[in-house]
Amino acid sequence: MLEMKVPSPGESITEVEIARWLVKTGDYVTKDQAVAEVDSDKATLELPAEASGIITLQAEEGEAVKVGQVVCLIDTTAVPTAPTVPTAPTVPTAPTAPTVPTAPKAPTAPAPTPSVDRVPSPAARKILAEREIPASTVVGTGKGGRITKDDALKASKPSMGTPTGGVRRETRAKMSMLRRKVAERLVSAKNETAMLTTFNEVDMTAIYQLRAEYKDVFKERHNVGLGFISFFTLAVVRALKLFPDVNSMIDGQDKVTYDFCDISIAVSGPKGLMVPVIRNAENLSFRGVEAEVKRLATRARDGQITVDEMTGGTFTITNGGVFGSMLSTPIINPPQSGILGMHNIVDRPIVRNGQIVIAPVMYVALSYDHRIIDGRESVGFLVAVKEALENPVEILMNGNPKQALEL
Repeated sequence: MLEMKVPSPGESITEVEIARWLVKTGDYVTKDQAVAEVDSDKATLELPAEASGIITLQAEEGEAVKVGQVVCLIDTTAVPTAPTVPTAPTVPTAPTAPTVPTAPKAPTAPAPTPSVDRVPSPAARKILAEREIPASTVVGTGKGGRITKDDALKASKPSMGTPTGGVRRETRAKMSMLRRKVAERLVSAKNETAMLTTFNEVDMTAIYQLRAEYKDVFKERHNVGLGFISFFTLAVVRALKLFPDVNSMIDGQDKVTYDFCDISIAVSGPKGLMVPVIRNAENLSFRGVEAEVKRLATRARDGQITVDEMTGGTFTITNGGVFGSMLSTPIINPPQSGILGMHNIVDRPIVRNGQIVIAPVMYVALSYDHRIIDGRESVGFLVAVKEALENPVEILMNGNPKQALEL
């Protein structure tokens, strides 16, 4: 009998949660078959079977288990059950004479059972008495219409206006470990940093023109789309080099500044927000950024992303624009000190060369930790990003778009 234990998903993780079993006790599983999904505080991972055999589950869905704890047993001596061979059809016999029906018996009246309709349980009776609620006004959901404690609690909720007669149900579900950890980190970031946000707007006309001219041949050549994220990533890398304080973080009483740019990209996965990291983005081209973003987003969407792929970023980019957001104040991804928020692109009137024109405009936001980044650096960083995005050919492509796009 093989004991399957929880493997370590990554450094510093000591506990995971069984999010969902993909098999049930008594199933025959094959080696490397995914048998469960487990949530850590950073990612949702699949648990593969270590051998083939009959599986016996040792943990419940939603249960928190320690790394190294046995979660299932596999009987490696078992073999798959052979399919059942159909039996030969039965040869029909000669028909027998029909049975003469007997007179039906008069139905007997059922014995009366005591009714407990609207009778409260002891706990429910106490709650209703304290709140002076007549039991006759409460609908019981217990056996035989008995009023349960839950019925009494629901009946004692304060009124929220005139009843409409509609259905008013509510559901309660335990948050996943990943969602709980995200919630803790967001609250921590708000409470433990001096977070401020500065805003600007970007005229996206030049990027629109570049994409219109080159996106088809770019996709044909590199098998990946030419999106906005590569422009923003390379603009951020340039700005981080100009304002290195934004590429820093606090460690105790020290300020740690990085000479590399590991850019975290916030993506929406099936289990919630995930933030995989583009390593050494300063060494990547437009093609390199787009290919890496596609790879990481696919792995996050398919639940294959690893903890290592989401650890160690130095700056984050998040794009609420894909959901229609016009403007927001993104929350810092600790221990990082800055995060850039992208938003939707809308045709707006702007002034260009003294004339009012309609242009595709995006509002951008930089949230930063004021303990380590001053106003000059934060505003200068965002202006540098704006300049690069509004003049990408000269600033990001060295005057040669075809060479920069490797066409």
